[in-house]
Amino acid sequence: MDMETDALRWFQQVADGVTVTEVADIYRVSQPGVSRALARLETEVGTPLLHREGRLLRPTHAGRVIKRHVDALLHALDDGLAAVSELVDPETGTVTVAFQLSLGTWLVPGLIGRFRQSHPQVTFRLEHSDDALGSSLLAGGRIDLEFTSRRPRNPAVQWHHLLDQPLLLAVPPAHALTGHASVSLAEVAAEEFVMLRPSWELRTLSDELCAAAGFTPRVAFEGDDLPVVEGFVAAGLGVAIVPASDPGGASTGRGDLIPLSDPGAFREVGVAWSRERRLLPSAELFRQYVISR
Repeated sequence: MDMETDALRWFQQVADGVTVTEVADIYRVSQPGVSRALARLETEVGTPLLHREGRLLRPTHAGRVIKRHVDALLHALDDGLAAVSELVDPETGTVTVAFQLSLGTWLVPGLIGRFRQSHPQVTFRLEHSDDALGSSLLAGGRIDLEFTSRRPRNPAVQWHHLLDQPLLLAVPPAHALTGHASVSLAEVAAEEFVMLRPSWELRTLSDELCAAAGFTPRVAFEGDDLPVVEGFVAAGLGVAIVPASDPGGASTGRGDLIPLSDPGAFREVGVAWSRERRLLPSAELFRQYVISR
Protein backbone atom coordinates (compact mmCIF):
# COMPACT_ATOMS: atom_id res chain seq x y z
CA MET A 1 0.00 0.00 0.00
CA ASP A 2 1.10 3.54 -0.75
CA MET A 3 -1.51 5.65 1.03
CA GLU A 4 -1.18 9.42 0.73
CA THR A 5 -1.33 11.50 3.89
CA ASP A 6 -3.56 14.04 2.17
CA ALA A 7 -6.03 11.31 1.21
CA LEU A 8 -6.21 10.15 4.81
CA ARG A 9 -6.82 13.70 6.05
CA TRP A 10 -9.51 14.26 3.42
CA PHE A 11 -11.19 10.96 4.31
CA GLN A 12 -11.10 11.93 8.00
CA GLN A 13 -12.83 15.26 7.34
CA VAL A 14 -15.41 13.87 4.91
CA ALA A 15 -16.27 11.11 7.39
CA ASP A 16 -16.80 13.85 10.01
CA GLY A 17 -19.38 15.58 7.78
CA VAL A 18 -17.31 18.05 5.72
CA THR A 19 -18.33 18.07 2.04
CA VAL A 20 -15.87 17.27 -0.75
CA THR A 21 -16.32 20.84 -2.02
CA GLU A 22 -15.41 22.28 1.38
CA VAL A 23 -12.35 20.00 1.63
CA ALA A 24 -11.24 21.17 -1.81
CA ASP A 25 -11.61 24.81 -0.75
CA ILE A 26 -9.74 24.28 2.54
CA TYR A 27 -6.76 22.56 0.90
CA ARG A 28 -6.85 24.64 -2.31
CA VAL A 29 -7.16 21.65 -4.60
CA SER A 30 -9.74 20.68 -7.19
CA GLN A 31 -12.89 18.83 -6.20
CA PRO A 32 -12.20 16.02 -8.72
CA GLY A 33 -8.73 15.69 -7.21
CA VAL A 34 -10.22 15.07 -3.77
CA SER A 35 -12.72 12.57 -5.19
CA ARG A 36 -9.97 10.66 -7.05
CA ALA A 37 -7.82 10.52 -3.90
CA LEU A 38 -10.72 9.09 -1.89
CA ALA A 39 -11.39 6.53 -4.62
CA ARG A 40 -7.72 5.46 -4.62
CA LEU A 41 -7.87 5.07 -0.84
CA GLU A 42 -10.89 2.78 -1.14
CA THR A 43 -9.08 0.76 -3.81
CA GLU A 44 -6.03 0.35 -1.57
CA VAL A 45 -8.16 -0.70 1.41
CA GLY A 46 -10.17 -3.06 -0.78
CA THR A 47 -13.72 -2.01 0.20
CA PRO A 48 -15.97 1.08 -0.02
CA LEU A 49 -15.37 3.47 2.87
CA LEU A 50 -17.96 6.13 2.00
CA HIS A 51 -21.48 6.16 0.59
CA ARG A 52 -23.62 9.09 -0.52
CA GLU A 53 -26.57 10.42 1.45
CA GLY A 54 -27.93 13.50 -0.30
CA ARG A 55 -25.12 16.06 -0.59
CA LEU A 56 -22.92 14.36 1.98
CA LEU A 57 -20.72 11.30 1.96
CA ARG A 58 -21.21 9.11 5.03
CA PRO A 59 -18.81 6.42 6.25
CA THR A 60 -19.75 2.81 5.64
CA HIS A 61 -19.31 0.28 8.42
CA ALA A 62 -15.77 -0.35 7.14
CA GLY A 63 -15.23 3.40 6.99
CA ARG A 64 -16.23 3.83 10.63
CA VAL A 65 -13.89 1.01 11.67
CA ILE A 66 -10.86 2.35 9.82
CA LYS A 67 -11.54 5.98 10.81
CA ARG A 68 -10.61 5.30 14.44
CA HIS A 69 -7.20 4.12 13.28
CA VAL A 70 -6.83 7.00 10.82
CA ASP A 71 -7.58 9.46 13.64
CA ALA A 72 -4.91 7.86 15.84
CA LEU A 73 -2.37 7.74 13.01
CA LEU A 74 -2.81 11.39 12.01
CA HIS A 75 -2.80 12.49 15.66
CA ALA A 76 0.53 10.73 16.18
CA LEU A 77 1.89 12.19 12.95
CA ASP A 78 0.85 15.72 13.92
CA ASP A 79 2.43 15.26 17.34
CA GLY A 80 5.64 14.18 15.67
CA LEU A 81 5.69 17.14 13.31
CA ALA A 82 4.93 19.52 16.17
CA ALA A 83 7.63 17.92 18.30
CA VAL A 84 10.23 18.44 15.59
CA SER A 85 9.14 22.07 15.24
CA GLU A 86 9.28 22.67 18.99
CA LEU A 87 12.68 21.03 19.29
CA VAL A 88 13.94 23.89 17.17
CA ASP A 89 12.21 26.46 19.40
CA PRO A 90 10.20 25.12 22.38
CA GLU A 91 9.10 28.68 23.16
CA THR A 92 6.67 28.76 20.23
CA GLY A 93 4.53 25.71 20.95
CA THR A 94 0.85 25.37 21.85
CA VAL A 95 -0.36 23.84 25.12
CA THR A 96 -3.87 22.39 25.29
CA VAL A 97 -5.33 22.80 28.78
CA ALA A 98 -8.66 21.64 30.21
CA PHE A 99 -10.08 22.82 33.51
CA GLN A 100 -13.24 22.85 35.56
CA LEU A 101 -15.27 26.02 35.32
CA SER A 102 -14.75 26.74 39.02
CA LEU A 103 -10.96 26.70 38.50
CA GLY A 104 -11.13 28.97 35.47
CA THR A 105 -11.85 32.09 37.47
CA TRP A 106 -8.62 32.22 39.47
CA LEU A 107 -6.20 29.26 39.36
CA VAL A 108 -5.73 28.65 35.64
CA PRO A 109 -5.67 32.31 34.47
CA GLY A 110 -3.16 33.17 37.18
CA LEU A 111 -0.81 30.31 36.31
CA ILE A 112 -0.97 30.95 32.56
CA GLY A 113 -0.56 34.70 33.03
CA ARG A 114 2.56 34.36 35.15
CA PHE A 115 3.98 31.66 32.87
CA ARG A 116 3.56 33.84 29.79
CA GLN A 117 5.52 36.65 31.43
CA SER A 118 8.61 34.48 30.94
CA HIS A 119 7.42 32.58 27.85
CA PRO A 120 5.31 35.09 25.88
CA GLN A 121 5.32 33.15 22.59
CA VAL A 122 3.84 29.94 24.00
CA THR A 123 0.15 29.83 23.13
CA PHE A 124 -2.69 28.02 24.89
CA ARG A 125 -5.78 26.23 23.67
CA LEU A 126 -8.42 26.04 26.41
CA GLU A 127 -11.18 23.49 26.94
CA HIS A 128 -13.83 23.22 29.63
CA SER A 129 -14.17 19.99 31.61
CA ASP A 130 -16.25 19.02 34.63
CA ASP A 131 -15.59 16.81 37.61
CA ALA A 132 -18.32 14.29 36.85
CA LEU A 133 -16.97 10.91 37.86
CA GLY A 134 -15.05 9.11 35.15
CA SER A 135 -14.76 12.02 32.71
CA SER A 136 -11.32 12.89 31.40
CA LEU A 137 -10.00 14.30 28.15
CA LEU A 138 -6.46 13.06 28.78
CA ALA A 139 -6.61 9.39 27.89
CA GLY A 140 -7.77 10.12 24.35
CA GLY A 141 -4.89 12.51 23.73
CA ARG A 142 -7.09 15.57 23.12
CA ILE A 143 -5.40 17.66 25.78
CA ASP A 144 -1.96 17.99 27.39
CA LEU A 145 -2.88 18.96 30.96
CA GLU A 146 -6.09 19.00 32.99
CA PHE A 147 -6.65 21.00 36.16
CA THR A 148 -9.13 19.05 38.22
CA SER A 149 -10.39 18.35 41.72
CA ARG A 150 -10.85 14.70 40.77
CA ARG A 151 -8.13 12.11 41.28
CA PRO A 152 -8.20 10.12 38.02
CA ARG A 153 -9.08 6.46 38.35
CA ASN A 154 -7.50 5.68 34.99
CA PRO A 155 -4.02 4.14 35.58
CA ALA A 156 -2.88 5.73 32.32
CA VAL A 157 -3.30 9.21 33.86
CA GLN A 158 -0.83 10.80 36.28
CA TRP A 159 -2.14 13.29 38.88
CA HIS A 160 -0.14 15.74 41.00
CA HIS A 161 -1.63 17.47 44.04
CA LEU A 162 -1.36 21.27 43.90
CA LEU A 163 -3.41 22.62 46.81
CA ASP A 164 -6.34 22.13 49.15
CA GLN A 165 -9.26 24.41 48.25
CA PRO A 166 -11.48 25.33 51.24
CA LEU A 167 -15.21 24.71 51.03
CA LEU A 168 -17.72 27.39 51.97
CA LEU A 169 -21.40 27.51 52.78
CA ALA A 170 -23.34 29.65 50.33
CA VAL A 171 -26.46 31.15 51.89
CA PRO A 172 -29.21 33.36 50.44
CA PRO A 173 -29.01 37.15 50.91
CA ALA A 174 -30.03 38.34 54.38
CA HIS A 175 -29.79 34.80 55.76
CA ALA A 176 -29.49 34.55 59.55
CA LEU A 177 -25.89 33.34 59.20
CA THR A 178 -24.79 36.08 56.81
CA GLY A 179 -21.62 37.76 58.05
CA HIS A 180 -20.56 34.95 60.39
CA ALA A 181 -16.82 34.26 60.48
CA SER A 182 -17.45 30.52 60.10
CA VAL A 183 -20.23 27.96 60.34
CA SER A 184 -20.54 24.23 60.92
CA LEU A 185 -22.82 22.09 58.79
CA ALA A 186 -24.65 20.92 61.90
CA GLU A 187 -26.00 24.47 62.22
CA VAL A 188 -27.83 24.18 58.89
CA ALA A 189 -28.97 20.55 59.18
CA ALA A 190 -32.60 21.65 59.00
CA GLU A 191 -32.10 23.77 55.86
CA GLU A 192 -32.88 22.72 52.30
CA PHE A 193 -29.78 22.23 50.13
CA VAL A 194 -29.01 22.97 46.51
CA MET A 195 -26.45 20.46 45.24
CA LEU A 196 -24.73 19.13 42.17
CA ARG A 197 -25.95 15.82 40.81
CA PRO A 198 -24.66 12.57 42.43
CA SER A 199 -22.23 11.89 39.56
CA TRP A 200 -20.07 14.84 40.63
CA GLU A 201 -17.11 14.45 42.97
CA LEU A 202 -18.07 17.58 44.92
CA ARG A 203 -21.52 16.11 45.58
CA THR A 204 -19.94 12.95 46.98
CA LEU A 205 -17.71 15.04 49.25
CA SER A 206 -20.67 17.20 50.34
CA ASP A 207 -22.74 14.13 51.26
CA GLU A 208 -19.82 12.73 53.27
CA LEU A 209 -19.36 16.01 55.17
CA CYS A 210 -23.05 16.15 56.04
CA ALA A 211 -22.99 12.53 57.19
CA ALA A 212 -20.00 13.29 59.41
CA ALA A 213 -22.01 16.21 60.87
CA GLY A 214 -24.78 13.77 61.77
CA PHE A 215 -27.48 14.35 59.14
CA THR A 216 -28.60 13.58 55.60
CA PRO A 217 -29.18 16.80 53.65
CA ARG A 218 -32.65 17.56 52.33
CA VAL A 219 -31.89 18.24 48.66
CA ALA A 220 -34.41 20.68 47.19
CA PHE A 221 -32.69 21.18 43.82
CA GLU A 222 -29.89 19.51 41.86
CA GLY A 223 -27.85 21.25 39.18
CA ASP A 224 -25.25 20.39 36.56
CA ASP A 225 -22.68 23.08 37.35
CA LEU A 226 -21.70 25.41 40.16
CA PRO A 227 -23.03 28.69 38.66
CA VAL A 228 -26.49 27.09 38.51
CA VAL A 229 -26.21 25.97 42.13
CA GLU A 230 -25.09 29.42 43.25
CA GLY A 231 -27.88 31.07 41.25
CA PHE A 232 -30.53 28.97 43.00
CA VAL A 233 -29.02 29.85 46.38
CA ALA A 234 -29.04 33.56 45.50
CA ALA A 235 -32.74 33.19 44.66
CA GLY A 236 -33.39 31.98 48.20
CA LEU A 237 -34.06 28.34 47.31
CA GLY A 238 -31.59 26.76 49.75
CA VAL A 239 -28.01 26.67 50.96
CA ALA A 240 -25.08 24.99 49.20
CA ILE A 241 -21.52 23.76 49.76
CA VAL A 242 -19.23 25.46 47.24
CA PRO A 243 -15.46 25.78 46.77
CA ALA A 244 -13.68 29.01 47.64
CA SER A 245 -12.94 31.21 44.64
CA ASP A 246 -9.32 31.86 45.65
CA PRO A 247 -6.42 29.69 46.89
CA GLY A 248 -6.49 30.86 50.49
CA GLY A 249 -10.22 31.09 50.90
CA ALA A 250 -9.75 33.04 54.13
CA SER A 251 -11.52 36.13 52.82
CA THR A 252 -14.47 35.63 50.50
CA GLY A 253 -15.33 39.30 50.10
CA ARG A 254 -19.03 38.31 50.18
CA GLY A 255 -21.25 38.01 53.23
CA ASP A 256 -23.25 35.15 51.71
CA LEU A 257 -20.19 32.85 51.51
CA ILE A 258 -19.15 31.55 54.92
CA PRO A 259 -16.10 29.35 55.65
CA LEU A 260 -17.00 25.88 56.94
CA SER A 261 -15.42 24.84 60.22
CA ASP A 262 -16.04 21.11 59.73
CA PRO A 263 -12.93 18.87 59.60
CA GLY A 264 -12.17 17.89 56.01
CA ALA A 265 -14.10 20.81 54.52
CA PHE A 266 -11.83 21.21 51.53
CA ARG A 267 -11.27 19.60 48.16
CA GLU A 268 -7.96 18.65 46.62
CA VAL A 269 -6.98 20.37 43.39
CA GLY A 270 -4.34 18.92 41.10
CA VAL A 271 -2.99 18.77 37.59
CA ALA A 272 -3.18 15.61 35.48
CA TRP A 273 -1.47 14.38 32.33
CA SER A 274 -1.17 11.15 30.36
CA ARG A 275 1.41 8.56 31.37
CA GLU A 276 1.31 7.05 27.88
CA ARG A 277 1.87 10.13 25.75
CA ARG A 278 5.04 12.17 25.97
CA LEU A 279 4.31 15.86 26.42
CA LEU A 280 5.73 18.14 23.76
CA PRO A 281 8.42 20.55 25.01
CA SER A 282 6.19 23.58 25.54
CA ALA A 283 3.60 21.52 27.44
CA GLU A 284 6.32 19.92 29.54
CA LEU A 285 7.74 23.37 30.27
CA PHE A 286 4.34 24.52 31.52
CA ARG A 287 3.80 21.31 33.54
CA GLN A 288 7.11 21.81 35.35
CA TYR A 289 6.22 25.45 36.01
CA VAL A 290 2.82 24.53 37.47
CA ILE A 291 4.28 21.88 39.80
CA SER A 292 7.06 24.21 40.95
CA ARG A 293 4.43 26.78 41.92
